[in-house]
Amino acid sequence: MDLLSRVRSLFGGGKVDIHDRFELMREAVHGTMSKFYMARDRQRGEVVGLKILDPKKTVQVEKRFKKLNKPSEGQIASSLSHPSIVETFEYGITTVGEPYIVMEYLEGQGLNTLIQSCDQRTVEHRTQLMRQAAESLATVHEAGFVHRDICPRNFVVSADRQTLKLIDFGLTVPDTPAFRRPGNRTGTPRYMSPEIVRRRATDHRVDVFSFGVTAYELFAFTSPWPGTVATAKKAMEHDKPPIPITDVCSEIDPKLADAIHACLSANPGDRPNTMNEFIRQLT
Repeated sequence: MDLLSRVRSLFGGGKVDIHDRFELMREAVHGTMSKFYMARDRQRGEVVGLKILDPKKTVQVEKRFKKLNKPSEGQIASSLSHPSIVETFEYGITTVGEPYIVMEYLEGQGLNTLIQSCDQRTVEHRTQLMRQAAESLATVHEAGFVHRDICPRNFVVSADRQTLKLIDFGLTVPDTPAFRRPGNRTGTPRYMSPEIVRRRATDHRVDVFSFGVTAYELFAFTSPWPGTVATAKKAMEHDKPPIPITDVCSEIDPKLADAIHACLSANPGDRPNTMNEFIRQLT
């Protein structure tokens, strides 16, 4: 079985005619590896989120894990259940050979948009949003996976700014020795841990680091390091001490500031060992 056939086999059995099954109401997001639509599912009788993956680009990602039996994004997403994780209903292959995923449609905005606009309505609820993000990530880890792309773009915040949900498991891998080997530099550079940037062995604590960057930006509306990190080369700075969050967010509780900075430790051993450990610090 070639790699493209294997990718298709991971996404289920019977093929679905997208245009027969769904009314594509509007394209919500156009990513580098997929298109995302707000769609009316004629079979379910409700509005859903429909993600259609580019099969060739999906294969390129799968090549990194050849012979490792990596679960598909649909398999991983459908196995996760938590109020702060987007619910996945179904996954499979379209009649033209494209992997697809059907999930709940989330009304709201990406956390990245709110951070970039310094959204003041978010300020009132940022601690509870951070806690929900931590709980969603704890669920991913407890299920035996590493998300590998924790960043504000992958959290959707409700219109009232009181809840968020983790989305997108396209880079998620099992937390097993075969997937922890050095060399797999995937993720969003601005949020990459030093061990990913420098191609060292990894584990779930790469997500703890990325969560720390996300939490820092949620409170400070700016990056922990000077300038805008947009490349892996620039992300080499992530093993340097970040700007103290108290310098840019004077009202933050000192203990919370310490907890966020612990997540940003260059040495994985100095970070919280689990997200539940971080949540206990919040409590």
